[in-house]
Amino acid sequence: FPPKASRALSLLYGITAESLRRMPLDLSTRQTAILLTVYLKPGPHGVKRLAKELSISKPAVCRAVDVLENAKLLRRAVDKKDKRNITQLPTAKGSGFLSELAHILIRVSKDAS
Repeated sequence: FPPKASRALSLLYGITAESLRRMPLDLSTRQTAILLTVYLKPGPHGVKRLAKELSISKPAVCRAVDVLENAKLLRRAVDKKDKRNITQLPTAKGSGFLSELAHILIRVSKDAS
């Protein structure tokens, strides 16, 4: 690999390996992307919007949200403006999970510098 690609892959490896060792859950890339979208992007976060934002199918979003909700990292809520819509909302456990992930990213990034 070219040096830049090698450094980037080494950083990804360090983050992934450290996450597997320290995090209570092993989320897929899709689940992680959905979780980060809900926490970092302005809402509301319906399935249709998440699917469009991440360029994945609505059924794939639903399956990932099921896992995240079962892990209590997200919660579903009925949209008060339109009762037909369900939105995904943050939870305290999800915030704690992402805080720990952020600490891992910072630590591994510093070690790679």
